[in-house]
Amino acid sequence: MSAVLRLLSAGPGITVQDRGRHGFLRYGVTGAGPMDPFAHALANRALGNPAEAAAIEISLGGLELTSEGAPVTIALAGGDFQVMLDGQALPPAVVARLEPGASLKVRAGLAGVWSYLAVAGGLDLPYVLGSRATHTRTGMGGLKGRMLQVGDILPVGMATSEIATGRIVAPLLERPAESIRVLLGPQDDYFAPDQIAAFLAGPWTIAARGDRMACFLEGPKLSHNLGFNIPSDGVAMGAIQVPGEGLPIVLMADRQSTGGYPKIATVIGADLGRLAQARPGTPIAFRAVSHAEAVLARAEEQSFLSGAIPIEPLVRSLFSPEFLLGLNLVDGWVDARAPA
Repeated sequence: MSAVLRLLSAGPGITVQDRGRHGFLRYGVTGAGPMDPFAHALANRALGNPAEAAAIEISLGGLELTSEGAPVTIALAGGDFQVMLDGQALPPAVVARLEPGASLKVRAGLAGVWSYLAVAGGLDLPYVLGSRATHTRTGMGGLKGRMLQVGDILPVGMATSEIATGRIVAPLLERPAESIRVLLGPQDDYFAPDQIAAFLAGPWTIAARGDRMACFLEGPKLSHNLGFNIPSDGVAMGAIQVPGEGLPIVLMADRQSTGGYPKIATVIGADLGRLAQARPGTPIAFRAVSHAEAVLARAEEQSFLSGAIPIEPLVRSLFSPEFLLGLNLVDGWVDARAPA
């Protein structure tokens, strides 16, 4: 019998995401995909899946699910979330086996906004325009084009091999948001040099009204040297628009396909997840880098993902003195963090 995942509880904002729906922006179709592309790919690669396989993107609302029909091997990666398997605390980045009837609970923890739950064999859902990514505003992809909810059943693909379980060792997940690297442009010429300097100096704070479409920033208002309207052009994830009010908006995974405000800079690919994982109220700063540095940072991620993902057995990590000292009770959940 094939395995399925059944959702027992689900907070808002939980969707199925693969790497995204690419090649259709010229038709007005957004890419969607994960808010934290590296964490999404890491969870998949830890299971031997293709990095682009569909996984569950878990928001701060958390979820609880169970396996039915057959055992399922799952991997979690992303924010520092609380993870419980049948009452036992697990690290936030982990590979574990989910037996039929077992309960896996994932809740917001000390840090981060998104966690990714991948399954060995991937989620076996229909493709829409070559992708399983959910875009809720258009009702496209995922499960019926919507957020996941209690009672949903997700079919699991066939795993091809045995997979080691344990804590995922990935230093690249530890990415504080204090400094976000950007490439200036493509319309930085719409801003005088002192405004570019003000943008880089900040300080900026993540506003509470952000979502999968955009991250709003609070801080000093920027002024435009050549006005704030441009002919609409295509926008990439990470593009930083500055509308007439002067407060930057970073366009994220569910962004619109085009935009008509000047883009002062663009977050580099390797730092998209770092920004996405920053909770409202987090102070951040931007640092301009060269194209070569941006390429090098992305190459570092890809090099890690293309190798064997290190998995540390839980028998060692769960009972080491460092791990036991790291146990904290947070809102009734055990914060089980293995040693770095």
